[in-house]
Amino acid sequence: MPLPIARIAPVTRPLRGRVTLPGSKSVTNRALLVAGLARGPSRLTGILRSDDTHYMMAALRAMGVEISEIDATTVEVTGTGTLHPADEPLFLGNAGTATRFLTAAVALVKGTTVVTGDAHMQKRPIAPLLETLQAMGVEAVSESGCPPVTVHGTGAFSAGGIEVSGKLSSQYISAIMMLAAMGETETRISIGGGQIGAIGYLHITAAVMRAFGAKVAFPSDREIVIAPGGYSAADYHVEPDASAATYLWAAEKLTAGDIDIGTAPEDMNQPDAKAYDLIAAFPDMPPEINGSQMQDAVPTLAVLAAFNRTPVRFTGIENLRVKECDRIAAVHAGLEQVRAGLATVEGDELIVHADPALEAHVSDALIDSHADHRIAMSFALAAMKVQGVRIEDPYCVSKTFPNYWDVLRGLGVEVEISEG
Repeated sequence: MPLPIARIAPVTRPLRGRVTLPGSKSVTNRALLVAGLARGPSRLTGILRSDDTHYMMAALRAMGVEISEIDATTVEVTGTGTLHPADEPLFLGNAGTATRFLTAAVALVKGTTVVTGDAHMQKRPIAPLLETLQAMGVEAVSESGCPPVTVHGTGAFSAGGIEVSGKLSSQYISAIMMLAAMGETETRISIGGGQIGAIGYLHITAAVMRAFGAKVAFPSDREIVIAPGGYSAADYHVEPDASAATYLWAAEKLTAGDIDIGTAPEDMNQPDAKAYDLIAAFPDMPPEINGSQMQDAVPTLAVLAAFNRTPVRFTGIENLRVKECDRIAAVHAGLEQVRAGLATVEGDELIVHADPALEAHVSDALIDSHADHRIAMSFALAAMKVQGVRIEDPYCVSKTFPNYWDVLRGLGVEVEISEG
């Protein structure tokens, strides 16, 4: 069946208006899990309602956590201090955070749990996390090194000193951190396997854990110490999503507009908020951008760089190959669709050959979003300036920003979505 296609008319005036951002997906899923592991009721406000958080809530409910939906951005989560066996496999779509976090957390279940997802998730690696769980005495196996994963939990574990690979995704480390607070003894995590991608997310994980009573320390940048004792119920507010903000910051710069998102970038704790300074430098973005600590912002920055005065090389982005899709390949292919020769790939680095005259170009680009919300949302920026750019499967934005297209319409962007 043909996929829906979004057609966006080039913007001819500055975009102005006020936008309420969705809550952070990363923080929402951490808070949901930790609240679900706590004893008693916790109230979470400002949460994101999206596919990814829906899958997390459905999985927690399946394991005995009560979740009452108070309003559009508020839930009350009541846990019992553990997780119970689910009747069916936990299906998590293409939600990477939910899949990785729950693969570790179900070690607390006394019994067998299967964690699985859609066809895209079943191509995303999880072997380093399974190896760490096995080193902790947890029986966790996968035939392919990707979901589905089968975990035979005993309801308890004692990790002691363990090494976690940071080579592919900081989410592996965050998953172990949140599980470790439920251990019987102190857990000392040593981070190995090369450069840590998005280390800032480890501090976000620690902040959420501390809000629910856990004790987390970072004696060095490659060591984390977590005390036993579990979590206590608490009220917690989820901050707006910095990754979502990047699209609006970029749209503002591209159109010389004025978009108020109600939150200053310096007030955000998420790593992607650091992209603001790079976006603010447009059309004179730096010649090299290390994206290792702001990975979800790289597609936004790369599309914006296509309109920059000078070329931009993106380094430290190898982890983008194991996101919802291979984002290095997807961004490269999309830019080449917009105009041949606009980007090249060298190893795991992306070079965007900037063209300040690009907005005068007429394209016949049909951008394959690869069912990846970040590809669809970032290439909407290109469509705002280049006539003829269309985006396939635009509803994939429901993963983190369900009303993205309506937000653009509210700012004056003409968006038409045909049903395939």
